[in-house]
Parts: sequence; C-alpha cells; structure tokens
Amino acid sequence: MRFLMMHRLAESDPVNWNPSQEFIEKMGAFIQDWSERGILITAEGVHPSEKGARVRKTKGAGIKATDGPFTEAKEVIGGFGLINAKDRAEAVELAGQYADLFENVEVEVRQVVEFDELPEPA
Repeated sequence: MRFLMMHRLAESDPVNWNPSQEFIEKMGAFIQDWSERGILITAEGVHPSEKGARVRKTKGAGIKATDGPFTEAKEVIGGFGLINAKDRAEAVELAGQYADLFENVEVEVRQVVEFDELPEPA
C-alpha cells in the first residue's frame, strides 16, 4: 500500500525555511536509508507559501487563483513523502520516525487510492 505523508510547519518560524547543515545531512541519511529499504518512493520539501498560489474552482464562479502568502494559515505544508507500508498502522509508525527528524512538526498520513480499488464503470 502507498501512503502520502505531508508535514506541516509553522509558516512564521524562519528556522523552518532555512534548515541547518546538520538537519540537511540527517534528512539526507534518512532518505537514503528509506530508499534502500524500499520504504520511500519520493520525498520533497516545498518553499514557503509566499512563493505559492491557491487555485479554487466553485460552481458558477469559475476558477480563482490567489497568490501567497496565506496569512490565515498558521501552519502550512512544508513537504511530503510518498511511502510504501503494509497497512495504516505501519504508515503511522513510519510517520512517527519521520516526525522525529524535526523539532516541531505535524505529519498527516493519507492512504493513496489505487486504481484497482476504483469501482467498475457501469
């Protein structure tokens, strides 16, 4: 099974957007280990919301894009990882190991919908 881990960070804390060399090395070793063990499919960090945008479509109103920063958000997505795990319990355990790399972080774990789980067309 595949699971998406999204980590959320405090947008206002500059430390979250300027990682130390120690953190970069620790994360690099972690990524290498999980890749070699077949756990990690891919992982990336993202820039702060000031460099992002939100695109929203609503019925009757069309598409609207809003440039960042997203001032209403206290925490924003700081990055993601796509992993292999045998079940949700293992994915949560792995997310805990991932969270342990950070000082303050929230990691959301979501199972990926696989093609074979979709209903047959009528």
